[in-house]
Amino acid sequence: MMYPYMTLNDDTEITHSEMMADGRVKVYIETPDEKDGFHNATCYLPDYEWENNGYSETEMEYFKSFVRDNAHLMIEFSKEGGFANASNL
Repeated sequence: MMYPYMTLNDDTEITHSEMMADGRVKVYIETPDEKDGFHNATCYLPDYEWENNGYSETEMEYFKSFVRDNAHLMIEFSKEGGFANASNL
């Protein structure tokens, strides 16, 4: 199961999985692109293992920083069924 985390101003969607049996959380980032369709990246927490499909080095540095700054929240929300369940919305 993937849960929405945030939509950025450029329509980039950031989602995360529920916590997997091995304790990892998948973070998926996807941005629409007129030329290529979509760019995407996947990060597995807490190991910060990255897969990049189409983003520049500058874009990846931004996403790596974003995930690093938000990892504790995504990991916590992954245990609670996403942000909506964790916040009782």
